[in-house]
Amino acid sequence: MNRFKKASALIIIAEILIIISLNLIYSFTAKESINFYRVEIKRVAKLLEHEDISNIDLSRFETILRVSEYDPDEICNNDYAVEEVNNHLYRIEYSAGNNTKPLDLMNTGLLLSMIITVLVLLYLGLKVIGPFDKMTSLTEELAKGNLSNPIKAEKSRFFGKFLWGMDMLRENLEDSKAKNLEYQKEKKTMLLSLSHDIKTPLSAIKLYAKALSDDIYDTEEKKQQALDGILLKTDEIKRYVDEIYNMSREDFIKLEVNIKTVYLQSIIEGVAAYYKDKLSVIHTEFAVREYDNALLLADPDRLIESLQNLMENAIKYGDGKKISISFDEEEDCKLITVTNTGCSLEQSELSSIFDSFYRGSNTANISGNGLGLYIVKQLMLKMDGDVFANVIEDTFNVTLVVKKA
Repeated sequence: MNRFKKASALIIIAEILIIISLNLIYSFTAKESINFYRVEIKRVAKLLEHEDISNIDLSRFETILRVSEYDPDEICNNDYAVEEVNNHLYRIEYSAGNNTKPLDLMNTGLLLSMIITVLVLLYLGLKVIGPFDKMTSLTEELAKGNLSNPIKAEKSRFFGKFLWGMDMLRENLEDSKAKNLEYQKEKKTMLLSLSHDIKTPLSAIKLYAKALSDDIYDTEEKKQQALDGILLKTDEIKRYVDEIYNMSREDFIKLEVNIKTVYLQSIIEGVAAYYKDKLSVIHTEFAVREYDNALLLADPDRLIESLQNLMENAIKYGDGKKISISFDEEEDCKLITVTNTGCSLEQSELSSIFDSFYRGSNTANISGNGLGLYIVKQLMLKMDGDVFANVIEDTFNVTLVVKKA
């Protein structure tokens, strides 16, 4: 977009220079032609040496208007010259050729062409270059996995359908991500269930083995063989179950961060601008408290993602009356708190809300997979920060702890 603005400025400057150049050329040419009337006056004087005034055809001259005997008392409104021919004085009236109408027409045409050029460039900037510039950032956001922000509709006939298609793609990707997380949840639930189910027969096997050790078999050799085999398999299955259980507790979402220095203002401005529009549509009061711009050590994209998760939770589980973002300081950290009204979560649940797949008592009839706050927790830990939550009266407050540079 910046290159287009520079190119547009150069085009307009070039047209202005062309207009100035043509005016200078015209002025120079006009100065040369303005003396042409003198030549024609001399020609008329030559004719008067041999011809009568009435016989002179003035249509042959471009600048001569009238020829008459000179009378000093006669009033003349035209420019004229007095020539002495054959001892007679003659008044030769002429037009000096200083008509500016061609110049005015030329400047009007050039000015109209420049206005048309400006309008065309504005149209291209608003309807072609602008939407295209948005698409470049859009593809970057999709590549980074930021799928929660909807793409604003564009009525441009050039990119309107394309942007609509990209938004459909974003929704499909977001849906696929949700389905994948649901699949991971089901897989984890299955593993935990399997681990629990296997532990039950293990207890029975151990009891049976104990019975065998109490001389149920006929021969001592058979009893010992059965006992050794069952105990061996029991320990083997138990180890296998423990491995499954441990595996099920490992992180199944790969979260990578790229920590760099970033100003707090650059993070907050984008988030605030988006949610200001979104919350105004649903008539939710939204406020961003005053803050001191600080240099942070964080992954900008992941920090924005974390804030978006908190905002989406506030919208989904709050009462829709008020959401705010506030700020505080703590040693070498910046605290960013998202607060929403209408919290019905119990204090006893706060210790679990950052666990994977945990859904609180306030999530009834609300779709979700219980991973939003879990992801926020993992991202903040990877950025050497943290996140915590508390309930004050009817407000739910989630605070991101971000290290300052």
